[in-house]
Amino acid sequence: MMEMKRIGCHFALDDFGSGLSSFAYLKDLPVDMVKIDGAFIRNIANNQIDHAMVKSICDIVGKMGKQTTAEYVESAEALTILKAIGVDFVQGHHLGRPVPLEQFSCARDSQDNRVVSLFR
Repeated sequence: MMEMKRIGCHFALDDFGSGLSSFAYLKDLPVDMVKIDGAFIRNIANNQIDHAMVKSICDIVGKMGKQTTAEYVESAEALTILKAIGVDFVQGHHLGRPVPLEQFSCARDSQDNRVVSLFR
C-alpha cells in the first residue's frame, strides 16, 4: 500500500465499524478515507447510539487527518444529521439511485469545485 500511495493512489477502508474493521486498523493501515458502515447510518435519525457511534468515528478519523464517507444515506433527515456531525462525503439512494455507467458523467460544481454527478 505504501508503494502505491507513493505513486498517487488513495485508499478507503470500507464498511468501517462492522465485522473485522476496528480503530486498530486505522493506526496500522495507510488509508485516506473511512467509509462508515451503513448499519450505523440507516437509523441515525432515530437511534442515539448510532448517532454517538458515527460522531465518535468521525471525530477520531478527523483527528487522524483522514476523511469520512457515510454509506446508506436514505433520507434528508439523515443527511442533515451527518452534515452536522461533520462527515465529509455521503452516498445513498436519497442522493441518487444507481445507474448504468453509460448514463453517468462528471462535472465540476463551479461554486465549491467539488465533483458532482449529473444524470442524463
